[in-house]
Amino acid sequence: MKLYVKTIAVAWLACTSFIASAETAIFAGGCFWCMESDFEKLEGVSEVISGFTGGTIPNPTYNGNHKGHYEAVEVTYDANVVSYQDLLNHFWVNIDPFDARGQFCDKGDSYLSAIFVANEVERELAEASKQKVVAEFSKQKVVTPILNTSTFYPIKGNESHHQDYYKKSAASYNFYRWRCGRDARLEDIWGDRVTH
Repeated sequence: MKLYVKTIAVAWLACTSFIASAETAIFAGGCFWCMESDFEKLEGVSEVISGFTGGTIPNPTYNGNHKGHYEAVEVTYDANVVSYQDLLNHFWVNIDPFDARGQFCDKGDSYLSAIFVANEVERELAEASKQKVVAEFSKQKVVTPILNTSTFYPIKGNESHHQDYYKKSAASYNFYRWRCGRDARLEDIWGDRVTH
């Protein structure tokens, strides 16, 4: 009985410890299938949800009206394992920060890249990370903005097949990613820092 109680206590402590250190961050980097795949590979990331943010239209949908919104991901992470700075570093090497028309083969406002910050600490870290990219690529214009977080709308209902698409439809996803030229372009920009 004592062993059982200890086991339950340890499990409860581990659970409350994770909850206390679980944080979220929102990033837009073009196709949310790709961003979801890229972020879920990071140790310390427990969940990545595809959705829309940044616009004013409530309840945007993929096949309906999402004007003004970015395709984005909400990343839930354990701050004891992976820091917000680590997420920023991972974000940059998984986007094309110079594309003002979208990302890779996907063009249009909803495919633009952006970092959405929830507070001043995140803003300072995001701005500093952007300045490093600007300094490294001084002959190119970094167009990725840093914006205040707004309501994040997860893809749901009859469009929920977009969640974990890279797992559910791996062959289609991999063909799309290759055809879109995402990885080739990332390697052109970031070289061996690419994480795909």
